[in-house]
Amino acid sequence: MIKLKNVAKTYDDGKTFVVKDVSLTVNKGETLVLLGSSGSGKSTTLKLINRLTELSAGDIEINGQDIKSFDPISLRRSIGYVFQGIGLFPHMTIAENVAAVLRILNYSIAERRDQAYQLLNLVNLDPAKFADRFPHELSGGQQQRVGVARALAADPHFLLMDEPFGALDAITRDDLQAEVLRLNQELRKTIVFVTHDIFEAIRLGDRIAVLHQGQLQQIGTSHDILANPATQFVEDLFAKSKMQCANLIEQEK
Repeated sequence: MIKLKNVAKTYDDGKTFVVKDVSLTVNKGETLVLLGSSGSGKSTTLKLINRLTELSAGDIEINGQDIKSFDPISLRRSIGYVFQGIGLFPHMTIAENVAAVLRILNYSIAERRDQAYQLLNLVNLDPAKFADRFPHELSGGQQQRVGVARALAADPHFLLMDEPFGALDAITRDDLQAEVLRLNQELRKTIVFVTHDIFEAIRLGDRIAVLHQGQLQQIGTSHDILANPATQFVEDLFAKSKMQCANLIEQEK
């Protein structure tokens, strides 16, 4: 479980806030989607969870333990992180990229390769074809699958995903959304997923947290939010695509 209590982030001593007074809980095994436009604070909120960005105020707990009690580097290694830029090491093979964290954790060469092969199979990349290739030899969608495999390498309980499919074409994006759904049914990780795409949020989220100008507008299931928007912003956000959203919710049941 991840719990945020009155979380805030400011870069100018409180004159303005990127994130302001956000409180929410991510339940074990749940996928919570942070939905909002650029500048809404969703990516900053994600980075506060693993201390890539430090809190200005409030508290964050992971399984009941304050994140400030963790060594920041150890905390980050214990939480899987997938982001839009992917960030694969160009000089490493795909297998080496997947196992990069395991190398830091002093796994043996054989253990690293075995784990990398298992994870490549898990994300539907045949190790016989892909393990010894380099990132530039893969498509964007294939590279993002490697990014997901790398995030899962140390078998973390928590997975943070920061608009991981935002730069991909619609077909590849649809395929990877289906892959995330399949993986989570199989692995039951606790996921916080950031997106600005309403339809992606509905498809992937057990619940959705809508952010605007750094503040939490509403949190709930897609059905609840669509039926009972808590603020004018939430109502306006879903208004233009309300029928499409309703149809997608029915399809995802």
